[in-house]
Amino acid sequence: MIKQEKEKIVQELTQKMKEAKAIYLTDFTGLDVVRATELRKKLRDASVEYQVVKNTLAQLAAKNAGMEMLLDYLTGPTGLAFGVKDPIIPAKILVEFAKDDDKPSVKMGLVEGKVVDVKQVKQLALLPSREVLISQILSAMQSPITGLVGALGGIIQKFVGTVDAIAKQKEAK
Repeated sequence: MIKQEKEKIVQELTQKMKEAKAIYLTDFTGLDVVRATELRKKLRDASVEYQVVKNTLAQLAAKNAGMEMLLDYLTGPTGLAFGVKDPIIPAKILVEFAKDDDKPSVKMGLVEGKVVDVKQVKQLALLPSREVLISQILSAMQSPITGLVGALGGIIQKFVGTVDAIAKQKEAK
């Protein structure tokens, strides 16, 4: 690989690292071509980019992006999964995919600037999707309001019933 190609790869990788909400480093040792292709397809379908690059180039890009915390993990066969839209989706896909044969293994993650270990990545994978979380929050917020509306409706109904009873009582006299 010539110097210009390496520089271009480092620039592109630096840009991806800066734009990503999450970066997950994986060890893809033992992953055959068929399974690797299957993993890439699943990630691509979820708008997650998975890239295998030389560690020296990834180290340069990490330094350029101000992500020195990645340097210790950029050893051995390393694949990088970039979550640009949703930081949790790559974790879900990687953990789910590795359930069958523990490949690829997740080395670590960098989620919104915070380092997460393998255990935390697995916990992130268990979280519901962003849309589900938002709907749960909205439902929880709406519940007290619905209860208040029901209670107020009951009070108004009792008040109207009482006024109606008094009006009928006065008519009868």
